[in-house]
Amino acid sequence: MADQAATATAGSPNNVPLTPLSFLFRSALVRGDKPSVIYGDRRFLWSQTLDRCRRLASALTARGISLGHTVSVIAPNVPALYEMHFGVPMAGAVLNTINTRLDAHATAVLLKHSEAKVLFLDPQFIPVVHDAVQILSEDCTFTKPFLVLIEDKQGKDSIPNEVFTYKPFWEAEYEDLLKSGDPSFSVQWPEEDQPISLNYTSGTTASPKGVIYTHRGAHLNCLASITMGSMKLAPVMLWTLPMFHCNGWCFTWVIAAQGGTNICLRNLSAKATFDAIAEHKVTHLCGAPVVLNIIINSQPHERKPLPHKVEVFTGGAPPPPSILSQMEQLGFIVHHSYGLTETYGPALICDWRTEWDALPLMERALLKSRQGVVHLGLCDADVKDPSTMLSVPRDGQTLGEVMLRGNTVMKGYFKDQEATAKAFEGGWFHTGDLGVIHPDAYIQLKDRSKDIIISGGENISSIEVESVLFRHPQILEAAVVARPDDYWGETPCAFVSLKDSATNQALVSSESVIAFCRKHLSGYMVPRSVVFGELPKTATGKVQKFVLRERAKSMGSLPLKISSKL
Repeated sequence: MADQAATATAGSPNNVPLTPLSFLFRSALVRGDKPSVIYGDRRFLWSQTLDRCRRLASALTARGISLGHTVSVIAPNVPALYEMHFGVPMAGAVLNTINTRLDAHATAVLLKHSEAKVLFLDPQFIPVVHDAVQILSEDCTFTKPFLVLIEDKQGKDSIPNEVFTYKPFWEAEYEDLLKSGDPSFSVQWPEEDQPISLNYTSGTTASPKGVIYTHRGAHLNCLASITMGSMKLAPVMLWTLPMFHCNGWCFTWVIAAQGGTNICLRNLSAKATFDAIAEHKVTHLCGAPVVLNIIINSQPHERKPLPHKVEVFTGGAPPPPSILSQMEQLGFIVHHSYGLTETYGPALICDWRTEWDALPLMERALLKSRQGVVHLGLCDADVKDPSTMLSVPRDGQTLGEVMLRGNTVMKGYFKDQEATAKAFEGGWFHTGDLGVIHPDAYIQLKDRSKDIIISGGENISSIEVESVLFRHPQILEAAVVARPDDYWGETPCAFVSLKDSATNQALVSSESVIAFCRKHLSGYMVPRSVVFGELPKTATGKVQKFVLRERAKSMGSLPLKISSKL
């Protein structure tokens, strides 16, 4: 195995830079004959995964990819996406996993902003990438990335037939690229402050914020995640969480650290989840509350008995206590965490106390719904008055802004020093979330100061949705807030006033406004409800969003339309 060791070129024997790449080399060494990735009938061992990742790094290097270059990918949870989490940084490059829910325009914006040199695309997203490339072709300042198609015979049946009618516009195919690579490629150890990945916050189409993760931060966040979930060796992870989201909350690297097995799913459904748990003896899965909703609302014929307790990490939006209690009744152990893209995913964990075990089910769920305390990768978390930077009383009532500091906070925003400086004012990272801190030091969110809507674990900027509404020819004013949703957690609710309400009310309907938004926004950002009427304002003419939030809250959830597929 000596020939498979990475070459350490930085640091001394007792000061080797931290990087999650070391996890792959260790698993290939001590668990080389054990399964690393399973995707339908395709199975890989850890020794094979290391081989493929080194081939990928070699092939990228041969294409001129080197230190600091961005390599983007848009794909579901398939083996190639997992391999890129190691192969791309092995070449010194920065991995940019693109949100698969974005439309062509948003995808084009991110490709340009990230300065992507290579783009890997799954067949399912051929139309989106094709249109994104067309948009970028009109920009003389942008150089088109080298396009590589990820073939997928395994998942071909679930890919719409129309995508195969596109004339090939990519330059290479993934497996051919790997064959051209050298399995003995000498991996140069990175500096630990070197960027390992670039993740964008939400699906913005105007001014994207690219969050820079470092090798050191990713390494430490992985170790923290292992401890906060008491994860044993050789876990079996079912990928119900998109790997594009904060690099799968860093669990892409965590499973390598523990020598576990990754069970990849192209499409998430209740049946596929229960089938995989039963077949592969899954021990862990992750996801936003919407994933939990799919599980608890599954039909009896879709369920199978759990072979053992399955541990679930959830976050993205505060999960309702009722969902937590129903998951527990089904045999799942839920770990509630809180974090942001800027914190490599999980940052706080509702660390469970044994004395709470004796409490009634709903009381346990209420306690578990709190965001909790820092994991071991962070130094500190607090709730502060942002104007004075003083801590609020630990009374569970006084509102303040949740702030964090430590090694697992981002390096900064890509090409945006001003936003980085603002986020780090006073020596703390400002989350923008409002909360309280209880006497036991557990933090609990209460509101969002930035009016961000979290739907199915995805951040939606209300300002961006409003900008589209203002483009509607009959809309005079618009404001978007979060409306509670039993399935998605939250959905955008648009309050609009028309230019001539007496005339246009007959011409403009909720359905027509929603249809208009659907033409200009990614699907998950489109308002699901529209309310017509005069918007409440302050004396200075500013829309009172807190009034609208209360109205949306009083409206309750839209009728629940449960789908077994996400």
